[in-house]
Amino acid sequence: MNTLFDKIWDSHVVQIVPDGPTQLYIDRLYCHEVTSPQAFDGLRERGLKVFRPDHVICMPDHNVQTHDQDKPVADPVGRKQIDTLDKNCAEFGLTEFKMNTKDNGIIHVVGPEKALSLPGMTIVCGDSHTSTHGAVGAVAFGIGTSEVEMVLASQCILQQKPKSMRININGKLGKGVVAKDVALYLMSKITTSGATGYFVEYSGDTIRNMSMDGRLTLCNLSIEMGARGGFVAPDEVTFEYLKGREYAPKGKDWDKAVEYWKTLKSGDDAVFDKELYFDAADIEPRITYGTNPGMGIGITESIPTADNLPEDEKASFMKALDYMGFKPGEKLEGHPIDYVFLGACTNGRIEDFRAFASLVKGKHKADNVVAWLVPGSWHVSQQIKDEGLDKILNAAGFEIRQPGCSACLAMNDDKVPAGKYCVSTSNRNFQGRQGPGSRTILASPLVAAAAAITGRITDPRAI
Repeated sequence: MNTLFDKIWDSHVVQIVPDGPTQLYIDRLYCHEVTSPQAFDGLRERGLKVFRPDHVICMPDHNVQTHDQDKPVADPVGRKQIDTLDKNCAEFGLTEFKMNTKDNGIIHVVGPEKALSLPGMTIVCGDSHTSTHGAVGAVAFGIGTSEVEMVLASQCILQQKPKSMRININGKLGKGVVAKDVALYLMSKITTSGATGYFVEYSGDTIRNMSMDGRLTLCNLSIEMGARGGFVAPDEVTFEYLKGREYAPKGKDWDKAVEYWKTLKSGDDAVFDKELYFDAADIEPRITYGTNPGMGIGITESIPTADNLPEDEKASFMKALDYMGFKPGEKLEGHPIDYVFLGACTNGRIEDFRAFASLVKGKHKADNVVAWLVPGSWHVSQQIKDEGLDKILNAAGFEIRQPGCSACLAMNDDKVPAGKYCVSTSNRNFQGRQGPGSRTILASPLVAAAAAITGRITDPRAI
């Protein structure tokens, strides 16, 4: 029997080009301000309209400042990109969730929370972390700007079909261990290229017991293993999450949709190109020590040495440690830090703020730490207020900023200064990712909260 990936992919095939790619129909295209301008210019040059405007949703997020959003964006490049998206949406008749409106936020947070992303869909965006939407049981992946133009013009894309991989995780996660730790653990085991060429299905009782916010975090980081995308088969957790949301089917249409969604699973005899197995009991809270997300350790572990590395890998390993100011064999627990960032399309959801608040409640932010707490959408921002989390966080010395991508990629005002250490809940720790010369330590919201309180890398289980 086919895998779930086969079922969704094959049902969207328009035609297969002999000795070439597959023409795949796309159900939902998301556009943001950074990777779309040239795509719209391409349509103009060819005198084309958007083929199915009702299948396209746009919003600015990368360049949006996380304070004073009612004022113009200070950076001229960022401001131009946002203004250009506004004009393109108006010209081509597209739905845009504009900056500083209740519908705006990070595109990969807003899509699922509004049920614009649904099980069985094919979803693309000019952004690598489009894999996030796989958490609802969709085949979702990032594309380039020329491909954005292709989908705008035809609602189709030319793609080679990836191979299929299933990652099975079973057992109960330990105290202080959350979805972000699972993802960082997988990256350290598989490496950042171990899933290249594959589409990953996450399976096992650990995944089945994971909340939708947790699944969104896990799928978000699929790309960091080299995968084309990652997804979770829809189940009761999915249906409960989607029901009643703004763009979810209603009434009899909902019943009909759920009936179909329940068929979206890999058969018991489905054959994957690769299958891996992991035990949840082996995972503890994680941190990274290097300059790619796969360079990670358990928070109580030491940085590995280069002794067992092939000669061609030793130089890059040592270069990464030199950049970070760390040494082989060093323990990082207790290492002083300067910044903490809670947010991004990885960990900017309500569950992440609940976790952070649960740990800092009744305590106070360390004086030496600058903390940026950035909701992933205005909806999350409202949830924080409705649940009283803002009062807990304010009492602990934290300020909640306005929604946006923020310090995930420093295309806005939120930049970590050179040489400073940031414990970050975002998805990438490349050199300069959070600002030129910045040093990023990827972690979960709980590890970030512990660092914010103590001013150093701290095991959240100790707090």
